[in-house]
Amino acid sequence: MLIASYNPKSTGDTMVLIMEPDAAKQSVAIHDDVARIFASDNDQTLGYNFLNASKILPEIVNENGRVNLTEDQVAKLNQYLSTHGFPADIKYDNAPKFVVGYVKSVEDHPKANHLQITKTDIGTGKDLQIVSGSPNMREDIKVVVALSGAMMPDGQIIWPGELRGVESDGMICSGRELELPNAPQVPGALILPDDYQVGTAFDFKKAQHLFD
Repeated sequence: MLIASYNPKSTGDTMVLIMEPDAAKQSVAIHDDVARIFASDNDQTLGYNFLNASKILPEIVNENGRVNLTEDQVAKLNQYLSTHGFPADIKYDNAPKFVVGYVKSVEDHPKANHLQITKTDIGTGKDLQIVSGSPNMREDIKVVVALSGAMMPDGQIIWPGELRGVESDGMICSGRELELPNAPQVPGALILPDDYQVGTAFDFKKAQHLFD
């Protein structure tokens, strides 16, 4: 997993990389314009802050928000880390984080009237269990699934977890949460037309006209 973010108006020339969820106990090592965040118990890297990112990637100044790092950019970051005493452990990741899913089954949450437990096919051969609070949730619909490691348009990161004691992996999104133009500003899963193919990456460009 690799999430990169660059927001010069709020954080200056700092690029934030998230590679793993937060650990219960974590430490930070800072030198040579890099902050490495790692788990204290096993030294696993959780992420990096590149404090003068444009010195390594000059083109980064044209970015604002989520950054889709190329394989070449990841290699340059790893080279910088290696020559400055850090592990070169950033892994290139171009797997889609928003995909088309198909809701196969829905059952009531045993501890919350407003939540439902879905089994959702994302085309991998293994269904995801996703707890949803969408009032229009039902079986036999195509939806947008934000997978673990996805960064929502508002900056929220999706992690596996529990909702009222039930495991949930991913999130079924509304048009409002995806910040699609003219999307209804109310809760409710975005139900996709039948021509969307299960397991494919959700095409944000195509979706700009879903609510025309």
